[in-house]
Amino acid sequence: MASDPDPLGPDPRLHRPRIATLAALVGTLLTGLAMPAIGLHQEPDPTWVLLGTLGVLAFATAQLAALYVVVTPWLTPSTRRRLLVCFAATAVASVPLVGPVGSDRWATWAWLGASIVGSAPLLLRRWPALLVMAGTLVVAIGVAGWTGGSVRDYALITGTVGIGVAAVGWLQVWFWDLLVHAQHGRAALARLAAAQERLRFARDVHDLLGHNLTVIALKAELASRLAPVDAERAGREAAEVQRLALSALAEVREAVHGYRTVDLRDQLTATAQVLRSSGVRCTVDQPDEELPPEVASQLAPVLREASTNLLRHSRANWCTIELRRDGERIRMTVSNDGAGPAEPDGHSFGLRGLADRLADTDGTLRTHHRDGVFTVEATVRTPR
Repeated sequence: MASDPDPLGPDPRLHRPRIATLAALVGTLLTGLAMPAIGLHQEPDPTWVLLGTLGVLAFATAQLAALYVVVTPWLTPSTRRRLLVCFAATAVASVPLVGPVGSDRWATWAWLGASIVGSAPLLLRRWPALLVMAGTLVVAIGVAGWTGGSVRDYALITGTVGIGVAAVGWLQVWFWDLLVHAQHGRAALARLAAAQERLRFARDVHDLLGHNLTVIALKAELASRLAPVDAERAGREAAEVQRLALSALAEVREAVHGYRTVDLRDQLTATAQVLRSSGVRCTVDQPDEELPPEVASQLAPVLREASTNLLRHSRANWCTIELRRDGERIRMTVSNDGAGPAEPDGHSFGLRGLADRLADTDGTLRTHHRDGVFTVEATVRTPR
């Protein structure tokens, strides 16, 4: 069950499941490595005890690195390849180092063979894994014949114990892969929501400019044709072009700066749905009364920026959005347990820019990060 590399990098939300999966794999696959210690204890030759100990330790270390590959899909292909090659090399080296240990008293290497059989389905795809498992069983029988051990014992330990370990390990990795794919789905859904919002904004701008620019182009062409024959009418058409251009410019500014009438309740609902679909527990607390359009238009960009920063730059598990009336002011608070905001990208207004714009209308925007909780607090004055 080899996973493809993950270009997205580690996700802190998966840290604990990843550690639990790795611990379970280590416990399952490396428990069998305690059995070679019996063979080392029964080996009378100190030289073979030393070589066998080195072989078992090297094998265990390389296997730990290989298990790390299983639960770390964001490793680069070259790193994954090096770790797997290292495990393969120590597995091959364990045959001459550990094979003779215990001689016919204990099937020492058979337990290493069982670990190889148990690891193969986790590290390789189906057919290479089956070939490795079959090859390991053949090697175990060969080691038994070489050292005078019981072929039946070597084959049973390597085959049955190895397959049992492989089954348990495969189930653990399968659950881990489900978690990784689910998290990828949430991230893709969040990116899709952001892309849809950008497309919506692009459509709004197109609707605002399309008609006005068409009329401006036609009137400008008419003015240029009238200029040689009717200067007075050409002047009126040019003035109309100027009026249309100023009107279009004002509408675009309203769209960009969020001064158009917005339904803040709809935006709160949509934001909560996007956050929940991205795996963030979101609660919204707002007054029953309708907010004035001027207030909604000032708070909506803050809500969009705060939620966008949360999705792009933090790994929050929960978020609360609260709207409260305080006398003549409306306060909106967006809190989450993720990190603070990163630098805004080219598509972002930026909290600093929003703070400057709110200040122009006697509003405030503050942020603070305390005890692992990042909070954006915007306050605007209600119109009189």
